[in-house]
Amino acid sequence: MADLSKYEQALSKYNCEVDDAQVAAAVKKIITEKVPENDNLETKKFLFGSIELTTLKTTDSDESVMAFTERVNQFDEAYGDLPHVATICVYPCFAKTVAQTLEIDGVEIACVSGSFPSSQALIEVKIAETALAVKDGATEIDIVMPVGKFLAGDYETVCDDIAELKATCGEDVAMKVILETGCLKTGSNIKKASILSMYAGADYIKTSTGKEKISATPEAAYVMCQAIKEYYEQTGIQIGFKPAGGINSVMDALIYYTIVKEVLGEKWLTNKWFRMGTSRLANLLLSEIVGEEVKFF
Repeated sequence: MADLSKYEQALSKYNCEVDDAQVAAAVKKIITEKVPENDNLETKKFLFGSIELTTLKTTDSDESVMAFTERVNQFDEAYGDLPHVATICVYPCFAKTVAQTLEIDGVEIACVSGSFPSSQALIEVKIAETALAVKDGATEIDIVMPVGKFLAGDYETVCDDIAELKATCGEDVAMKVILETGCLKTGSNIKKASILSMYAGADYIKTSTGKEKISATPEAAYVMCQAIKEYYEQTGIQIGFKPAGGINSVMDALIYYTIVKEVLGEKWLTNKWFRMGTSRLANLLLSEIVGEEVKFF
């Protein structure tokens, strides 16, 4: 152990040799046996309340983001008996726009930061962008783990990046670390990235940016939830989970919900600890909840 770096020592406390075939089999079993029991109205209402309503377009403007936020305000008037979305997620340059427009209590303002989606920038630039987002009203920050550094085995830089950005956020602003699981390829890499991110200060771990060919998958979610469970057992620290990218149907959402329920349990089934990064899902869930096609967002 004395010859291992502190990062390798941290990883050595966990089983990071993940059998991808076993993971696929476990996920298939959950989908086949457990998802049907969660396909109900109450679960769909809960899922709606866990949505991070997201706009991360090249064409976003102050006007479009203001209109996007106004729909969340209007939703509370139109559907007062339903939970509102958990979060509005935008680029940092729109944090102030959302903060000045949002009228609903309990909706967080998340900003993707730290040179999203590539994380390829000097740490000083990432810190500045994050600090400005927080100053302008962001209550949560989503950063991308330096994937290239991770794949090169430079765990020190990976952890230093995460730790410095968490210090910039401070205790009151939750930070989500995006692993970009589609680029990590294997369950073992996803497990290691999950552990290192939590070790370095992540409040949540998140699957994907939605900007790569492969985004969230049930298998990646399963491995990440296993890592969160083991980390909680080791440290007593509860870490949130957020699948994002490629959540295109209500059934997709039900699968992620069921994986969290089966692996992590009821303690994670609140809209604080379980989030979903998506916009297209909002109208689909709302339509199933009210029983007719709705295009509100």
